[in-house]
Amino acid sequence: MSVDRVLSMIGLSAKAGKVKSGEFAVEQAVKGGKAFLVIVASDASDNSKKSYRDMCEYYEVPLFFYADKESLGQCCGKEFRASVAIVDENLAKAVADKLSASGR
Repeated sequence: MSVDRVLSMIGLSAKAGKVKSGEFAVEQAVKGGKAFLVIVASDASDNSKKSYRDMCEYYEVPLFFYADKESLGQCCGKEFRASVAIVDENLAKAVADKLSASGR
């Protein structure tokens, strides 16, 4: 099994305290202008995806759908997470570059 570089980078960001996870924390980060990137689990509900898509579009925050809730949670040291926001500009750019390169 290959190591998922994107999840590894999110994990490093989380250890550095640069990740907000969970619906409320992600929403606060986006609306507060602190989020530079939002990642939503591919298996999140359609309703959740639409709400994040609308919010990120309005606040002009890049949004990606990636991995599943379990993987997103594990890389942050939590159980399940439908969404994470990266609140460091350089880390967010590095993760977004990786996501774009993987064609997602």
